[in-house]
This record gives sequence, structure tokens and C-alpha cells, in this order.
Amino acid sequence: MAQVLEFKLPDLGEGLTEAEIVRWLVEVGDVVAVDQPVVEVETAKAMVDVPCPYAGVVTARFGEEGSELPVGAPLLTVAVGAPASDGPAEDSGAASDKGSGNVLVGYGTSEAPARRRRVRPGESVPAVPVEPVSANGAAAAREVIEGPVPVISPLVRRLARENGLDLRELHGSGPEGLILRADVEYALRAAQAHGRTAQPSAGPHARVTPTPAPASSAAVPAAQPPVRSSAPPAGIRTPLKGVRGAVADKLSRSRREIPDATCWVDADATELMRARTAMNAAGGPKISLIALLARITTAALARFPELNSTVDTEAREIVQFDHVHLGFAAQTERGLVVPVVRDAHARDAESLTAEFARLTEAGRTGTLTPAELTGGTFTLNNYGVFGVDGSTPIINHPEAAMLGVGRIIPKPWVHEGELAVRQLVELSLTFDHRVCDGGTAGGFLRYVADCVEHPAVLLRTL
Repeated sequence: MAQVLEFKLPDLGEGLTEAEIVRWLVEVGDVVAVDQPVVEVETAKAMVDVPCPYAGVVTARFGEEGSELPVGAPLLTVAVGAPASDGPAEDSGAASDKGSGNVLVGYGTSEAPARRRRVRPGESVPAVPVEPVSANGAAAAREVIEGPVPVISPLVRRLARENGLDLRELHGSGPEGLILRADVEYALRAAQAHGRTAQPSAGPHARVTPTPAPASSAAVPAAQPPVRSSAPPAGIRTPLKGVRGAVADKLSRSRREIPDATCWVDADATELMRARTAMNAAGGPKISLIALLARITTAALARFPELNSTVDTEAREIVQFDHVHLGFAAQTERGLVVPVVRDAHARDAESLTAEFARLTEAGRTGTLTPAELTGGTFTLNNYGVFGVDGSTPIINHPEAAMLGVGRIIPKPWVHEGELAVRQLVELSLTFDHRVCDGGTAGGFLRYVADCVEHPAVLLRTL
């Protein structure tokens, strides 16, 4: 006789207490294997595939897509010990009520099977279809794409679903026709501009757009004052939840608690760029610029450890770390994230290059784990990739400082007593004034600038 086991939303670590169901990966009646991902959830830290520790047949699911569940709430039930009615007996014959004990994919010893992808009937069919709009603003001939819709991001699917937009009618601007969030937002704006409103689907995230009342045929007396609507202004409303909500909370707390100050300096990065070129010309793995900046940062923190610390407000103590877990700001489709390079102080330039590349790719694909997004002791912020020179960023609470690096561009500079064109960069340091005074912060930033201008300075600390 089959035994029905209840699988509850597990503790995903790092103090997270709830998660939002983004997409179910199984249906009631599906046969699942041990450690097979059954649901994709979004926490305040990352997007996570949750594997089921039991093998058997799914008998019930709890929670709709878009709803939030607290840790420990029932997620689904699985009947173990009995064959499925519509599948081979061997799929569930090996089911065991012991489970695997795993919490997240890749944390256990068994290899998770390939994810099942289902297209449920009516998943992307809106109540009121939105007609495609051509480049000149005129309505184009409706063309429905047959077969799978080229969408990767579940957030894009959810945005379209909430606004009643049929993704099959869109032509993606991404690689190989991939539909991006910008494509969905453009289609919604175009529909609104032409007087059409997509019907939102019912659910916890459905948006309600005020509908203008029809014009009355009766003339309004001139003396009658205009009627002011108390309804909120129309527009796209984005809930502050998930990653964006977590970032908002952290930045607000940082601004409330940390008395920050910023200092900056221009530095001549010509020699650093030449050193990197020489290193990469020697053969072997290529060394990235951010890896060299990370080596300079860890060397500077070894000289000024006060900045590699945090403030324990309850104990009224400054806690100084003996290791450097270096975070770096990265912009992704899901918003700003700060992956952390563990033990950056013990890595060479080649190891740092590889780890930066791995974490950047994981951030781009949305596969960063909660552990890879927490625990940083200092942050390196390369905002030069956005084409800007300087910034006064908000410190990544509960850290005590952040080093900012602007773009490196040729500018006039006095070099060895003569005017020359050199590769200049603006460096900035935002720091918690509780952990040190301006002299320490200025000494740290000056040492970083000296290493940028004269990379040989680093040899003294190796």
C-alpha cells in the first residue's frame, strides 16, 4: 500500500523565512525521483530549484505560482511505494520513504535528473489578446508562434501572465528570438498607447489599472469644478519583494545605521594596464582587470585592517575579520546582486580571475546560491563598466567600506614633469566613520592608488 509523505518547504539557509513560488516543475500525477527539482522558488537572496527528497507519485501541490509560503509550510505530497497509473512500474518501485536528506540541488551525493518541462494548457493564453504593434506604431498582422515560446526568465513569463499578454504574439529582441523583459514592457506600453488594455489574470500579483469612465453626452456646466479622482495614478507597479525587496531593505538599513563618508583620488593606471598586457602575453590563462584590482584591495586591507570589519551595534563593538571575503557588485536581470569571493586574500590573480568569471556567469543565469551572496567583509564596486567616473555608493550593510573604481580612459596628465596622455581612473572609498577616522581611510585609498600607478609596489606585500 502506498504511503503518502508530506514535503515541506525546507530551510533554505541564511535566515530566510519565506519564499515565493515562481514555477511548478511537476504536476499532480507526475512520477518524481529522489532529488528531482519540483518547484522553482525565489527567495530574498536567489532563485532556487527545490528538490524533493522522496520518490513516488505527486498527489497534491500547495500554493499557486506567485504566492509566498513560509519555511515549514506544506509544499507537496508524494505517494511512495506504489507504481504510477500512467508510467512504468520501475519509475516508482524504487521509492523509499527515507528520502535523500538534501535541501538544495547539488548539496547531496546523488545527481539530480534532468528537469521536466511542461507546457500547461492555457498557461500563456490571455483573457484579452494584445495585438502586435509594428515599428511605426500601426497594428501589425497578428502572428502566433507555434511551438515552445522562446522565454528563459520566469520573471518575464510572470510579467506577461499578470498583464494578460500572450508571449506567442511577440518577437523577441534577444539572441535567436529570445523574449526579454524589455520586449514585454514595450508591448504593454504600445497596447496602452493604442487604447487597448490587456486583461490581467487573477492571482496574488494581478495589477488593477483604473479604467476611465465613458464620456457623458451631457454638457458639464462651466461653473462645476472638475472632479478629482482619489484613485492612485495609473502605471506599472512592481512589488518590492524578492531580490529587489531585499536590496531595498538592506540599503535603507545601511543609510539609517551607518554614518558613511567618501573620499576619492585620481590615479594614473597606465602602468597597471601595461602590466596586465604583459602578463597575458606570456601565455597561460588570461588575467582580468578586476582580479588585479582585487589583489590590490586585499593587499591594502592587510595594511589597513580596520576597514575589513563590521560594527556590532548591540554589543557596541567593532569586529575585525582575519579573512577577506570580497564581494563585487553585479547588475543582473533580477537586479543588483553582490556575489562573494571567499578567502580572496589567499588567492592569486589567476584564481581570482576564474572565480570572478564563475560567479558573474552564475549571476547572469540566475543560479547564484544564497551562500554565494552572503558573508562578504568588503565590497569592490567596478562602476566603470557603466561608463561613469565616480560615485558615492551606499555601503553593503553590515560591511564597513566599499572601494569604487571608475572607467579607465585616456586624459591629459602631468607625467615626470611633462604633459602627457595617460590612462586615468578615479578611485573612491566609502567607509563607516565609526570604524576609523579620515586618516586611515585616506591611507588605504592612497596605497591603492600607489599600487595602481606603480604595480611593483605590490611586490613588497607578496
